Amino acid sequence: MDPATFSANDAKTRFGEFIDRVQQGPVRVTRRDRVVGVMVSAEDYEAMRAFYADRLQHTMARMAERAAERGLTPQALARLLADES
Repeated sequence: MDPATFSANDAKTRFGEFIDRVQQGPVRVTRRDRVVGVMVSAEDYEAMRAFYADRLQHTMARMAERAAERGLTPQALARLLADES
């Protein structure tokens, strides 16, 4: 099912309906027939934030493991960041 679409003007003039639709799922907002944004419920927004924060944590942990496997120590990293030889 495609997300609902409101023009920016319709979102402004029918704001109550717009907000009600957002509670049912994402709503695209268009201006001059081009999607300029997507409105989501606060619940969906928080779920997305949590998902991406968790994904970032796992990526960082995986990169730290790979670095350690390749012998990158905190001291070596400090030298690299300080541009020391």
